[in-house]
Amino acid sequence: MKDFRKLEVWQKAHGLVLSVYGETASFPKEEIYGLTSQIRRAAVSIPANIAEGCGRNGDAELAHFLQMAAGSASELSYELELARDLGYLSADQHA
Repeated sequence: MKDFRKLEVWQKAHGLVLSVYGETASFPKEEIYGLTSQIRRAAVSIPANIAEGCGRNGDAELAHFLQMAAGSASELSYELELARDLGYLSADQHA
């Protein structure tokens, strides 16, 4: 079992989650169960999958969870682009 907290990729993903929560706090209230929730879940899924993979046995299982984390990162990328296009995030916030 690997300590996920020592992985730089997990540390960066955790920082991303904290940023996402901060930026989505100002989204319209009608989005709380829509886009805000979806963005937050996708963001949390990234470090959560890394952590879960580290708790599994073997490199093959770790690789599987890293692939799921990468999929969540792609989902988050689109959702943040949508939030920008809807005017919920500025170009600077999106970058």
